[in-house]
Amino acid sequence: MDKRDTLKMLTALSQESRLDIFKLLVRSGHSGMPAGKISETLDKVQNTVSSNLSILSNAGLVTSKREGRSIRYFANLDAMRDLLGFLMEDCCGGNPADCAPFLDEVICI
Repeated sequence: MDKRDTLKMLTALSQESRLDIFKLLVRSGHSGMPAGKISETLDKVQNTVSSNLSILSNAGLVTSKREGRSIRYFANLDAMRDLLGFLMEDCCGGNPADCAPFLDEVICI
């Protein structure tokens, strides 16, 4: 991960609705959620949710899978782990391998 990717992810998460969507998808785990259910759960307009999902997807934080006429969205926990790793790479005296056990505990993969 580089600075550009990190900034793209942080920018995507820096808006309240997008952060809410990402956190909801994290809670939904491996089952993910269809866009309509995300909209309904967060009580947000569907086209706004779709725009926000697009931004999160472009940042690499969300993946999707088409299911017939619907699209199911998932939090990309690997990308979140990479982001946290990048942010913490200078911890532990500049030994990022020392932080790996912490990251493994934080991210349920």
